[in-house]
Amino acid sequence: MEPHENLALATSYFLSVFEQVDEAQLQLPTPCEEWSVAELIWHVTRGSEMAAALVRGASQTEASGFMGMEPGDDVFGQCRMALDEQMRALNAADDSEMIVHHPIGDVSLIQLFGFRIGDLTLHGWDLARAIGADDVIPEGLAEVVYADMLPLAEIIGQIGLFGQGPSGAIGDDSTVQLKLLDLVGRRP
Repeated sequence: MEPHENLALATSYFLSVFEQVDEAQLQLPTPCEEWSVAELIWHVTRGSEMAAALVRGASQTEASGFMGMEPGDDVFGQCRMALDEQMRALNAADDSEMIVHHPIGDVSLIQLFGFRIGDLTLHGWDLARAIGADDVIPEGLAEVVYADMLPLAEIIGQIGLFGQGPSGAIGDDSTVQLKLLDLVGRRP
């Protein structure tokens, strides 16, 4: 599959879980220890807004401004709008050589797609775990994200975004989802 299709699949997966969240669950803890459900949704919202801004030419400083803000009053509505905005902006971006000025540094449009696909997939799983919903990631999506992140296996625990990284306890015969989750420091 190509990046646009994978982004649509990741967005659909995230929304399938997101649509199950109710107001009473917003303060529940998530597998991302520092975030409640509301804060996780807000992270996805701001990341989606940032991605849309990046493909429209935002500077690294402007992109950095999307991080660290508190959740707004309407996390549900704002998240839906941000995901729609992200889909429109990234679907309109057709220059595969495009470089955007992400807070971590200049990255290609393809890398930005990978970041967003991974973020939506992993945080969809986090959200499902937090609210007690079905946490099965679509197999094709898990394969895409795992393949994208596997080259980072040696250093992923040092990045600071993925816990301790792989445990080394997952066998080759494990499901792709389990391999992916272990790779990114989640221990279901």
